[in-house]
Amino acid sequence: MIKNIALGFSALSLSLAPLLSAPAAQAAPTPEVTTLADAVGLVQVTEEDRTGYTRTKFKHWNSGDDAGDGCNTRAEVLIAEAIVAPTVEAGCKLTGGTWRSYYDGQEVTFAGSLDIDHMVPLAEAWDSGASAWSAARREAYANDQGADVSLVAVTARSNRQKSDQDPADWMPSSPEAQCRYVGEWVSTKLRWDLTADDRELEALKVYAEGPCEDTIVRYTPVA
Repeated sequence: MIKNIALGFSALSLSLAPLLSAPAAQAAPTPEVTTLADAVGLVQVTEEDRTGYTRTKFKHWNSGDDAGDGCNTRAEVLIAEAIVAPTVEAGCKLTGGTWRSYYDGQEVTFAGSLDIDHMVPLAEAWDSGASAWSAARREAYANDQGADVSLVAVTARSNRQKSDQDPADWMPSSPEAQCRYVGEWVSTKLRWDLTADDRELEALKVYAEGPCEDTIVRYTPVA
């Protein structure tokens, strides 16, 4: 009987060994949560410099978050943001589906009519600190699905009206979208530790201290 007990303890020790030696799973980072006014105050101010910028320095679209699904980042964002899911056919061709472009309030039923907008445009990111990044970090920025606000499906028309302008020069035409837009802009700047110039910061303060004072900003910094 003693021998059987000893064998039992031995077997138990062996079964527990992998659990005891396995590294603990890392918890997901906790997002920072603050008011828009306080978030704007965290954005560092510098002069912008577009020297050396080309769009090709931000590789996109890559294979996305799921390299095995046959879809690139653009398609994955479209699938994630659809209010009526599209059918995903061979080669990640999307048919059907419905989207709402929040910049202009338009409802869209054809994926080809949508652009995937970088909340902070690539050129603006370059001006604001990305010029000093590695190519890998710029690619990560251009394909960032780690935050819901980094990439957004909007009508091609609204995206091209926005172009590479910051909130000092362009805001969504839909008034009810503007506070969301400012909050997501600031969230993206803080997530990627990007700076702002004086005009941009003043425009953000106008919204933060006025019509958007109740807006809450959530962001998780990228290491």
